[in-house]
Amino acid sequence: MLKIILSGCNGKMGRVITDIINKRNDASIVAGIDLDISQNGPFPVFNSFNDITVEADVIVDFSNPAVLSRMLEYAKAKKLGAVIATTGFSDEQIESIKAASTEIPVFFSFNMSLGINLLAELCRKAATILDGFDIEIIEKHHNQKIDAPSGTAILLANEINNELNGKMSYEYDRHSKREKRNATEIGIHAVRGGTIVGEHEVIFAGRDEIITLSHSARSKEVFAVGAVNAAFFLRNKTPGMYSMKELVAEK
Repeated sequence: MLKIILSGCNGKMGRVITDIINKRNDASIVAGIDLDISQNGPFPVFNSFNDITVEADVIVDFSNPAVLSRMLEYAKAKKLGAVIATTGFSDEQIESIKAASTEIPVFFSFNMSLGINLLAELCRKAATILDGFDIEIIEKHHNQKIDAPSGTAILLANEINNELNGKMSYEYDRHSKREKRNATEIGIHAVRGGTIVGEHEVIFAGRDEIITLSHSARSKEVFAVGAVNAAFFLRNKTPGMYSMKELVAEK
């Protein structure tokens, strides 16, 4: 039985993860962390990691970047693996995640969907073949999402850029200047509206032809399932940084 501490348990994603784990017989949530401790279910909910009194195997974090430092300190102190599915981290926070991975196993991904990670692989392949094509990324999310562009859009851009030896720059604000498009830029655009769960479109635009790769999430469950799979993946792993690439490779 995999024992999970769920950070952000009373948020939207936390509730979806809870529903998924409740349907399994090989995992259980032994404690939750949330600012809102009024909603207790089949497990105790705390608003501080220091108050947790139960033993666990792994932390799954779908909360807020502000929680990161306290969560990592707790995970390191207890020698627990951490699945970090929160987005919107600063560069400094990402460095702290990498530093923590020298002491504990950390699973970190900007997107927990297997489909998105397949999309990333296809984008890498396209980038190597479609030499000279302009690349644009459009991401769409619900009107309650705080960070923009999405972590997934950055993930896709990074995967493409790494494949192109880091020569690309990212353009977020093209309307502020009047000049032709730079051939070595990736345009990244954010749309916010309604209840869109998550849509990502990568456009490779060449001379007289356009190739579009896209992914559409129809519910939050696709991300929750990925996070739970990541929690099982971390069991018995040595310290290090892990991602969907390693999880997919084990399948």
